[in-house]
Amino acid sequence: MGYYDAEYSHGMHVVHDGPRQAPPLLLIHGSGASGASWGPVAGALAGHHHVIRVDLPGCGQSPPAPSYDVPEQAGRVAVLLDGLGLRHVTLAGHSSGGYVATALAEQRPDLVGPLALISTGPSLDALLPQPFILRALLAPPLGPLLWPRRSDAMIRKGISATTVRPVDIPGDVVADLRNITYRAFREVLRRNAEYVAERSVPERLADLDVPVLVIFGAADPRYEPSSAHQYDAVPNARVEMLPGVGHVPILEAPETTSELLLGFTATAADTPPVIPTE
Repeated sequence: MGYYDAEYSHGMHVVHDGPRQAPPLLLIHGSGASGASWGPVAGALAGHHHVIRVDLPGCGQSPPAPSYDVPEQAGRVAVLLDGLGLRHVTLAGHSSGGYVATALAEQRPDLVGPLALISTGPSLDALLPQPFILRALLAPPLGPLLWPRRSDAMIRKGISATTVRPVDIPGDVVADLRNITYRAFREVLRRNAEYVAERSVPERLADLDVPVLVIFGAADPRYEPSSAHQYDAVPNARVEMLPGVGHVPILEAPETTSELLLGFTATAADTPPVIPTE
């Protein structure tokens, strides 16, 4: 992989892959995960982009934050991009990382170019009943007791509960998941739910003049797969369903996911950015 470097910036751990002069592509992970979850696709993407992977506050190698409110997390990412001097950045968010990407596009249209949302639940009513192991880990009374005692095997089992294909879960993904506290994870989930309950993601995107790619596993066990078509109402949006894939295409189908992302960024590059007027 075209590994570049890692740094801490504005309270977040950041990894850069690929040449800095290439078009920027920011990858935002889902709840409790980290930038390491993008590892299986980062190499292919770095062949064409300056890939930026962040660990959101409280996740991976980033320290906790006073608030996990989605717009505040988006604001932290905006400060990071400002510090890097980047504009018209393509964003890709996995699961709830798509909420942070959408919030960033709402706040700072000058920073954001095309948006790719992977397994991002469009609304609260799309959420399916969760597997037992996740309910046990995340809800009282067992959650607070089990969380600090999680073994690597238990963490891998929790990830696998959201997939339908056998996956090789990288060790750094497991190690980073171990770092998030039970309290932080619960707060992240609560704030994510508040954001999408206030207004669905398709409604938010409909107000933004950006190209949108939605990638959804046709066998997603976390969100009702047919809910992906709620995004059909978004102008400039394209929905791609992946047969036999669950909630984590970046682990289950990394080659297909990389190809879709690269095709999307190449097509979007042919569309001149919309520069907002003051």
